[in-house]
Amino acid sequence: MKHLLLVALFLFSYSLFAQKPCDYSANVTDSIGTYKSTKEYLISEKNFAGKSSYIFYSLALTDGLPTLSIQLIQKSKDFMKVNCFDKNSKLFLQLNNGKIITLLHVDQENCGTLLRDDKGFDNRINSGVFMFMKGSFEELKNAPVSMMRIKYLTDTEDYILKKEFKSELTNEVYNPETYFINYLHCIE
Repeated sequence: MKHLLLVALFLFSYSLFAQKPCDYSANVTDSIGTYKSTKEYLISEKNFAGKSSYIFYSLALTDGLPTLSIQLIQKSKDFMKVNCFDKNSKLFLQLNNGKIITLLHVDQENCGTLLRDDKGFDNRINSGVFMFMKGSFEELKNAPVSMMRIKYLTDTEDYILKKEFKSELTNEVYNPETYFINYLHCIE
């Protein structure tokens, strides 16, 4: 009876701490190489005074090189400040244990694209790809992320990552703090 109880307790605790299953938007191997990318995941959402902003993460593995793709979407009828990524751009992730992980932007300048929708809103979409530094995987797999700082060409912005939130956009629940703990294994 004790053994049965221990096995049941072990299986229950294992399911609580198990990593999330990988859901890929692309998984291709051909004569050129391999490319694998997870689906986009909402990390931050702000809606205030007619302005909206969203940040999405996606992990990718290109011929063995792991990267983090970040997509920023802003929506407003007012003027929106332009933030550009360049070769000096960086993404800083502060972990709950106090450590800071730095990701370097690939050498590709990007200031985004501005689109106007049929309701008169301007929508700015900006994307950047960041490379992981050697040794950062283990830290990210073991500690939640509490804050993200993005260093653009001319500006720096900070974002507090929530433990959990329900999106007004998708009506789904997201856990930004534990994104890397749950999904980093998908590109190892």
